Amino acid sequence: MTFQVGDKVIYPNHGLGIVERIEEKTILGTTCGFFHLRIVANDTTVLVPVSNVDGVGLRRAISDEEVERLFGLLSDGKIDNHQNWKGRFKDNSDKMRTGSIYDMADVLKSLTFLSKSKSLSFREKRMLDRAKALIISEVSEVMREKAVEVEAKVDHALEKCFMVKARSMARATARAKTAKAVKTLAAAAPALRRAAARAS
Repeated sequence: MTFQVGDKVIYPNHGLGIVERIEEKTILGTTCGFFHLRIVANDTTVLVPVSNVDGVGLRRAISDEEVERLFGLLSDGKIDNHQNWKGRFKDNSDKMRTGSIYDMADVLKSLTFLSKSKSLSFREKRMLDRAKALIISEVSEVMREKAVEVEAKVDHALEKCFMVKARSMARATARAKTAKAVKTLAAAAPALRRAAARAS
């Protein structure tokens, strides 16, 4: 993937950056091209080798249409539930490293959902805050809206997600109870028939 000066790009775990210039540098006798990115969140400069763009996960900021898809994903009620802290942390760390806003949305949903039932570890709380901040900063830049407004939309989508999840869990519980009652009746049916036969 190639970028031009002025392009808005996403650098995984750092957020939105703007390509300020592209230059060649010679390091230890090897000449290679570098993108100079200004990271918007903290106004720092990062150099990314042109040859390593895919390796670090540098990508273009999402489009307006992709924002709609993102909010659909944030509110769909599908949440990864890992019970094991170690496995959950590894999966979430891997997702954060991809730089994909959709992977970050999965991390945001699962950790926010988990935080409603128990306290998160310091590292998970930091990851949750980071995922939310990266999503908000990218969407606010793409939609040209204030971060506070985007955060309210993200929070609303998450609440909708948790309501959908709660309804589906309630339906699953009701189905399980019904299935158990039917199974109990089916198991009792032969004994009921024998009792009816003896009574007549």
